[in-house]
Amino acid sequence: MEHEHFNLKSEKVDLDPQEMLRVIFDYAAKIANERVLEKVLLLMADMGREMIVSDRCTVWLLDTTKNELWSKVAHGLDEIRIPSTAGLVGYAVTYDKAVFIDDAYTNEEYKTYLISGALRTDQQTGYRTKALMVIPFRNSQGEIMGAYQAINKLTACKQFSDKDMEYLTLASSYAGKSLESALLTNEIEETQKELIIRMGEIGESRSKETGNHVKRVAEYSYLLALGLGMSQEEAELLRMASPMHDIGKVGIPDSILNKPGKLTEDEFKIMQNHTLVGYNLLKNSNRSILKTAAIVAHEHHEKWNGRGYPRGISGDAIHILGRITALADVFDALGSERVYKKAWELDRILELFKEERGQHFDPQLVDVFFEQLPNILRIREEFSDTALEDHTDK
Repeated sequence: MEHEHFNLKSEKVDLDPQEMLRVIFDYAAKIANERVLEKVLLLMADMGREMIVSDRCTVWLLDTTKNELWSKVAHGLDEIRIPSTAGLVGYAVTYDKAVFIDDAYTNEEYKTYLISGALRTDQQTGYRTKALMVIPFRNSQGEIMGAYQAINKLTACKQFSDKDMEYLTLASSYAGKSLESALLTNEIEETQKELIIRMGEIGESRSKETGNHVKRVAEYSYLLALGLGMSQEEAELLRMASPMHDIGKVGIPDSILNKPGKLTEDEFKIMQNHTLVGYNLLKNSNRSILKTAAIVAHEHHEKWNGRGYPRGISGDAIHILGRITALADVFDALGSERVYKKAWELDRILELFKEERGQHFDPQLVDVFFEQLPNILRIREEFSDTALEDHTDK
C-alpha cells in the first residue's frame, strides 16, 4: 500500500499519570478562558492528541439543521463537512457507540463506514490512516453534539488501548460541556453577522418616519415583556428583534410609503403587504433573533378583536410578541409626527388606549402599559428624536 508514511518521525511513549494530570490541568485552564469556537476546537483537539499520544485528533460537531458533521479544526486539514451518517464518526454519532480499530484498511466490521470516511479522506490527502478511535460526546441535556476522532497511535505498538479509550472518553465528556459555552458565544456572533448582512441587503431605510422610532419600540417592548412576567432572556430577545417589525416596508413603493395624505383603499392593501414581506424575508432563518423578528413583523398589525391584518386572527391566537410590539408601535407612532399626521398629545393617546383595551389591544397588556407608564415616558424622553438631532449636531 502506498502512502504508508504516517508520522514516524519518532516513536513515543504513553504518558505516565503525572504527565497526564499536567496535560489535563494545562488544557483545562486554557479552555476555560477561551470563548472563540475555532480556538476551543483546536485546544480540544490538541488535548486529545497529547492525552493518548496520537498523530491526529479531530473534534467533530453535529449540525442537526443540515444533518452534517463538521470540523473547522482537523490536524493537517481545513474545514470538513460530511453527512452525519458517513464514516466511522457518523456511525459513532448515529448509534451512540465508541469505536476503536487497529487498521482502517483491513477492518471488515466497519468497512462500509471506513470507505465513506477515513479511506476516502486518505485518497484526497495522501495520508495513511491505520489505528482509529471515535468517541461521541454530549451536551448538558444529554444530547449527542459531536465526537472526538483520534488517528494513528504513535507508540511502538501503533494501536489504541482500552486505557486510551478511557482517557479520550474523559476528554470528550469535558469537551461537551466546554463547547456548549463556546457555541453560545458563536451563535450570538453569527446572529450579529447575519443581521448586518440582511440589513445591508435592504440598504438604507426608505421610510422618512424613523428617527429613533425603532429604538423606542424596542425599549417599550422590553419593559412590557418584563411587566407581563416574561423571563429576562425572552424580554431581551424581543428587544433585539422588535426593531425589525417594519422591515417589510422595503417592498412598498415610495409613493405609498411617504404619501402625505390618507391612503386609498387599494393603496392601504398594498401597504398591508409589508407584514408579509417582512415575514418572508426573515422566516427561514435558524437564528433565534431573526425567528422572533419574523413573528413580530408578521403579527404586529393584528388586533385583539380580529380586525387587524394580514390574517385577521384574534385574542391569544396572536403571538404574545406580536401583541406587545403592536402596542409599543402604536404608542410611539401616535406620539410622533409623520408625513401624514401631527403628533398626538399624551392624554389623547392614553384615552385611546383605555378605549382600545380588549379591542385593538390585549387587555392585560394595556394594564401592564399603564403600570409601566412612568418608565415608558422616561424612555420616550431619553430616545426622543430631538435627542437624536442634538446628538447628530455634535
